Amino acid sequence: MKMRVLHRYLGYFLAGIMAVYALSGILLIFRTTDFLKSEVVKEKEIEKGLTQEEINPELRLGSFQRNDHGVLYFEHGNYDPTSGMVKAKKMELPYLLDKMTHLHKSSTKDPLFYLNIFFGVALLFFVISAFFMYMPGTDILKKGLYFTLAGVVLTLLLLFI
Repeated sequence: MKMRVLHRYLGYFLAGIMAVYALSGILLIFRTTDFLKSEVVKEKEIEKGLTQEEINPELRLGSFQRNDHGVLYFEHGNYDPTSGMVKAKKMELPYLLDKMTHLHKSSTKDPLFYLNIFFGVALLFFVISAFFMYMPGTDILKKGLYFTLAGVVLTLLLLFI
């Protein structure tokens, strides 16, 4: 009985977290496209007179394209060696959507790390406690085990295809 109550209220609590994770996971599927993104141009002044090889890769200008009248053009921007000005173009999600996608990308250096650990452990509890919802030997539990096996097999198939 206590397992059902704990499962129920933890489920309600996790429903909000799962909704945000689901939306951000769907957004991440489109991360290599410009879906919902808009172009943002940033300008920055760096050291003057640099060559294409000396430009810091952290600027993420992409691969070198051409040198046109002294201005170095890259895949995602340009650099003027006489002024030291860099113009970088980047496609970015709106602020809220960008923050949501960081749920899946957080590392141990990010405060979201604690939410991700809690969420993972809670989902694992959810999985395990689901098998205690019905008495062993009942048809519902047997069917549930078949569906669980089907979910594992489908996931493994998709992982290795």
